[in-house]
Amino acid sequence: MGVRLTLPRRTNPQGRMTALHRLDRVANAVRDLAGWRLAALALVLGAAGMFALPPWYLLPLAIPAFAGLVWMIEGAAAGPRPLRRAFFAGLLFGLGHFAVGIWWVHEAFLIDAARTAWLIPFLVGGLAVVLAVFPAAAALAAAALWGRRPAPAVARICAFAGLWLLAEWLRSWLFTGFPWNLVGYAWTIDPAPLQFAAVAGVWGLSLVAVLAAAMPAALADSRARRAGLVATLAFTLLLPAAMWAGGAVRLGQAPDIAAGEHVVAGVRLRLVQAAIPQTLKWQDGLRRQHLQMHIDLSRQLPAAGAPSPTLVIWPETAVPYLLANDEGARRAVALAVPAGGLLIAGAARAGPDANGTRRWWNAVHAIAGDGDIVATYDKAHLVPMGEYVPLRSVLPIDTIVPGREDFAAGPGPQTLALPGLPAVGPLVCYEAIFPGAVAATPRPAWLVNLTNDAWFGTSVGPAQHFAIARTRAVEEGMPLVRAANTGISAIVDPWGRVLARLDLGTVGVLDAALPRALAPTPFAYMKNWVVVSLLLIVLIMYLFLFRYVSLTKN
Repeated sequence: MGVRLTLPRRTNPQGRMTALHRLDRVANAVRDLAGWRLAALALVLGAAGMFALPPWYLLPLAIPAFAGLVWMIEGAAAGPRPLRRAFFAGLLFGLGHFAVGIWWVHEAFLIDAARTAWLIPFLVGGLAVVLAVFPAAAALAAAALWGRRPAPAVARICAFAGLWLLAEWLRSWLFTGFPWNLVGYAWTIDPAPLQFAAVAGVWGLSLVAVLAAAMPAALADSRARRAGLVATLAFTLLLPAAMWAGGAVRLGQAPDIAAGEHVVAGVRLRLVQAAIPQTLKWQDGLRRQHLQMHIDLSRQLPAAGAPSPTLVIWPETAVPYLLANDEGARRAVALAVPAGGLLIAGAARAGPDANGTRRWWNAVHAIAGDGDIVATYDKAHLVPMGEYVPLRSVLPIDTIVPGREDFAAGPGPQTLALPGLPAVGPLVCYEAIFPGAVAATPRPAWLVNLTNDAWFGTSVGPAQHFAIARTRAVEEGMPLVRAANTGISAIVDPWGRVLARLDLGTVGVLDAALPRALAPTPFAYMKNWVVVSLLLIVLIMYLFLFRYVSLTKN
């Protein structure tokens, strides 16, 4: 294992108990925890850290969560069986974190409770455990690094932040990827700090968040108290403040889209939100009624003095028929198409694949006024258990929808050229959660995200989903138009500002102009290569702090 990390135990012979001395005692108590006490605290701190994310935004809770995790890893690195103990602490921290953050997933298994409710502890609990492996791996790597090469706390915490970032990035693509509730989404609390995503994506937001939340742990390093105070001030207060101020300056230079600035001339959007509960959505006797509801909402007159829509947008699987195979359904849907315009709608699609095998796709269709389908996009990033069963030969069970074959995956991100519209990049459901993977080449001028979050009722899931999708607009520098069956439907401009929205459970339409895209952002050029740049910055900070703080006399 090499040299083991030695931690200071500060004493106060005069009996005085300052705030920093109290912090020392708390840190030492956390470092010394083992067994069930360590497990309990790790679970609690992980759960507390999740409440800093949307929709709660209790940002101060991130500080005890991540500072406590740092102390637990320090204690592991200084004691026996350091790697095992650090992995255990990180795993339990992650389990508490994700159990709170993704508990809403169970709502989907209650739609047909008699058939699927028994899967909840296995699939939801299993998902939380799998996701928890990533913070566990970051904790293990941190303990290995700290134990082999002891360093001042400020340097150790920089290394930990980099390892956490690396773990989040791995989580975004390993095992098909699930980058949900990345720590950086805490900054969606306001458009100003969110502007940093245009440069460094959500990855930069995550790095700043972990540095800010974990750095107060350095105050318990009595060997480098002065450095700890400086680092805490710099990373916990000044760095987020600078990010917030820089974002505010960028927003101050943005045009007033509500006043008609920076919008696409001649394009008027109408988003339709029918708010059909998932328990009713696929009932045979109600399919025609549901289709008619979308048509009626689409044909409503605009507000007095407002221009008529030129593009109507329906959510994912809004059409309960195989639209491409059903001429009668296409004629009915054509009634919702505005004069001279188009309708973009979600519908399942079935037909032979390249090998002649009949397959199903979760599709987006663009429909003209005569009922012709002028363009189609097939969802590429499918939801495990919702749209297909992974390892089906090992797991002989159905998807959540009974009796349905697995969906096939489409070819990937596409840019559709539609008459009368700027080029559009379609995204279905959670395809919008993957940083750097939402815009094809050639670059679209806007993103349209069709989703059906009715599976998750009134839980926090839809609010988390919207916050995540909204970040893609800032990263790519292009507007995001989001149509959701039960909400949240919204129009987000390239600065991440929500121009209009329909909240969860609301029936109605949303009429608005289409914002214009910005020039490609730095993140749009670099995509996820930005992670390499951020990790190099962390390495430089670590080496600088390691050398400077080690030579500083306090």
